[in-house]
Amino acid sequence: MSEQDTTSSPSDPAASFFDPGMTLEQAGHIDLHLHSTASDGRLSPQALMQLCHQRGLSCAALTDHDTIDGVEAAAHEARALGMTLVPGVELSTRWQGVGIHVVALWHGSPDAAMTALLERLSRARHDRALEIAARLEKAGLDNALERAREQNPGSRLLGRPDFARALVEAGLVPDMARAFKRYLGAGKTGDVKVHWPTLEETLESTRQAGAVAVVAHPLRYRLTRRRLGLLLDEFAALGGEGAELISGYQNDDRSRDLASMLVKRGLYASLGSDFHYQGGALAPGTLSRVPRSQLVPIWQHPRLKPAFEGP
Repeated sequence: MSEQDTTSSPSDPAASFFDPGMTLEQAGHIDLHLHSTASDGRLSPQALMQLCHQRGLSCAALTDHDTIDGVEAAAHEARALGMTLVPGVELSTRWQGVGIHVVALWHGSPDAAMTALLERLSRARHDRALEIAARLEKAGLDNALERAREQNPGSRLLGRPDFARALVEAGLVPDMARAFKRYLGAGKTGDVKVHWPTLEETLESTRQAGAVAVVAHPLRYRLTRRRLGLLLDEFAALGGEGAELISGYQNDDRSRDLASMLVKRGLYASLGSDFHYQGGALAPGTLSRVPRSQLVPIWQHPRLKPAFEGP
């Protein structure tokens, strides 16, 4: 059976209906990890919601990197389309020297604690972009900061994908995959983590804000199973409450193993594609098969239920 045969890929706009009581296995029309031009995505928040609607999604979360600048526009467009938009953000943080991303989801408007965290991250991302640019200029990318800004002019906060596209445009690498492999991936020249808050600081801020913290794409950090277990243990001990059981395409065996790890720690399960741009391997709602488990869906979390009740 092909990979496409084992994935959920909604395509019927008439399916725009979300039932908060549905199980994880029934969730074929939801995506809680999406990016827009407010960070390093390639579609505006409005265009992203339109694409989600075209693909039959009934519920989506906009989770741009370290900013919520696109949430209001996305929510307005989602309401016009009869969809549910859950406010969210993907927060950059550090754990034992590893860059970890935490998706925060909430209901209503962000409070002072979340605003303060986002302001800190905005400054950190700006300083990080300056450092990445300086490093890449030494590696041969002239005017690195300006070139990165040209790749995503609608975003205040530059990310590694913007620099990756700049490297491709400059002819230093043939594609973005090679840009990350040679310059921007873990341990490479442009991999700068030191500016991010610690996991403990991030989870304290999300707790104060009343948001629900979710480990983003836990299988992508190249951690051994033991270290992933340690991360999940500490995450739960610090007040984290969920993890992305499925993030885009995954190996079925690893998904089942991850499900057992989340059940053991009493974490809620979330689902998301981590979509950034059209033409790649992923699209909104592109998810590998959800394994059977005793996990409770994140949309049934008591603090999040009102956010999922619909437009």
